Amino acid sequence: MLGALVRQSGDFASAEDAVQEALLAAFVEWPRSGVPDNPGGWLLRVANRRMIDARRGDGARRKRELGVGSSEPRESAVEHDDTLLLLFLCCHPALSEASAIALTLRAVGGLTTAEIARAFLVPEATMAQRISRAKASIESSGVAFEAPNAAERAARLGAVMRVLYLIFNEGYAASGGAALVRVELATESIRLARALHRVAPLDPEVGGLLALLLLTDARRSARTGPAGELVPLDEQDRALWDRAAITEGESVLERALARGAVGPYQIQAAIAALHDAAPSTERTDWPQILALYDLLLRIDGGPMVALSRAIAFAMVHGPRAGLAELELLASDERLAHHHRLAAARAHLLAFAGERDAAIEAFHAAAQRAPSAPERDYLILKAARLASS
Repeated sequence: MLGALVRQSGDFASAEDAVQEALLAAFVEWPRSGVPDNPGGWLLRVANRRMIDARRGDGARRKRELGVGSSEPRESAVEHDDTLLLLFLCCHPALSEASAIALTLRAVGGLTTAEIARAFLVPEATMAQRISRAKASIESSGVAFEAPNAAERAARLGAVMRVLYLIFNEGYAASGGAALVRVELATESIRLARALHRVAPLDPEVGGLLALLLLTDARRSARTGPAGELVPLDEQDRALWDRAAITEGESVLERALARGAVGPYQIQAAIAALHDAAPSTERTDWPQILALYDLLLRIDGGPMVALSRAIAFAMVHGPRAGLAELELLASDERLAHHHRLAAARAHLLAFAGERDAAIEAFHAAAQRAPSAPERDYLILKAARLASS
């Protein structure tokens, strides 16, 4: 809906307000009259009218104004084309890449400010200010919301890929709430990654991103138990993994790698492929995974990459060597109080036979975990160690 209205009007703020008003109208009207046969079309018509009414009331007579009484929104407006276009539109030239990504996650991905802040490892208040400034920057820039040309699409492609990657991450492993997986976000990000791959089929990183999402999502059905509890990789029933998705992801990755320049999404996809190919945790090619993480760290040295690399290092060189790597990461303020660092330390302490220290670390990680399934899993690990 937002994509369709922005495409037609070129006015992001008004379109966003109209979408919210249409959703509120549906919340009030549908319980009385029933859900219409075409809910998307109903919502778009209401939002379209709200934008027209608002512009009439404000006396705005801009050239790109929605055609008053001219046409109803076309049915295809709710399809993926408008959503993908909105991704490119939100990656606006008036914004830095970080601000564009934050705004797009809010407007297109529907993530809360708190969820976006956790993805960026910054305080929620900082992220709220960043998103507000992004909207203000677009409004004051005078640069219209218009469909980008080929050169502009190429310039914005990196930010669009980053948005899809972060939306998928929030869907595959929710950063908060009662559910571990948000299926709608994971499947939507894959759908949009497919659409992006059709737009840029020769870009190796677009192929790498699609492969990464497919190869990771293939394990989704094994990540939760009957009650929605977290099942870690080493305990998953690999027979539940989606082999068709793995085969497709491997094929997409092979074509991407054959095109030359290797980027972070291709490397992460190669790591995911090694996990998917392994019959068990013990028989996983950890030396190759560690080598890929070393390469990834040189290209994209984020704190979460460093944490994942430290875990792979422990799988190759032993838990105490891994603990030494984690100690080096504890000085990074972005990770120092993060539950994933505490959880990794707890696991390695348990592998090293330091039972009491591991129990303490599991409890510390549980206290910091924003997701209920992760918190419950960490508490259960501590309880199992205490009773062993």
